[in-house]
Amino acid sequence: MSPLLGFLAVIVFFTAILVAYLTKQFQNENLNYLISNPMTNSNPKVKTIEKEKVVAETLNGRFAMLGLIAAVGAYLTTGQIIPGFV
Repeated sequence: MSPLLGFLAVIVFFTAILVAYLTKQFQNENLNYLISNPMTNSNPKVKTIEKEKVVAETLNGRFAMLGLIAAVGAYLTTGQIIPGFV
């Protein structure tokens, strides 16, 4: 295994661990916010947002920013947006 491939494997491994940790933290954070929210739904005409949608949109934004940072990093290090792809 080449050193570059080993380095990339380590980066992917740590990124997966970080994503799993942050996903769990965001779910707990949103659940705590929804449980302890002092604003109650006193007006029946107000639509409430399900916690799953809040978590999904938060994670979607985080993953999009992670992808953007990865694309910029790949471009800065290799000069290509997708390294190895012509």
